[in-house]
Amino acid sequence: MLRAVLAIICMAGLLAVNQAWADDKAEAKTLKGTLTCTKCALKETKACGHALIVKEDGKDVKYYLVDKGGREPYHGQVCQEDKPATVTGKVVKKDNKLYIESPKVEVQK
Repeated sequence: MLRAVLAIICMAGLLAVNQAWADDKAEAKTLKGTLTCTKCALKETKACGHALIVKEDGKDVKYYLVDKGGREPYHGQVCQEDKPATVTGKVVKKDNKLYIESPKVEVQK
């Protein structure tokens, strides 16, 4: 009887982990817009960082990338000149701002 109860508990735990993993995967979004530097172009930060500006319902919406800022390999392409880009990652809202966590960035040339 104890083995049966433990087996049920283990199965329930595995199902919960699988569901959480599926939820994380489902939340990843792909957005297309203009990638820009938050320091040089937007004048919002003291250090270089990135934001993706996306047109939604006729308005510009800013998504801040949670990345390594100026140390990212794509930074040199967008620091002094905005570039069209596609970014995939998990979108979260904090302090009335939208952020893209674990962004995968593809800059168009």
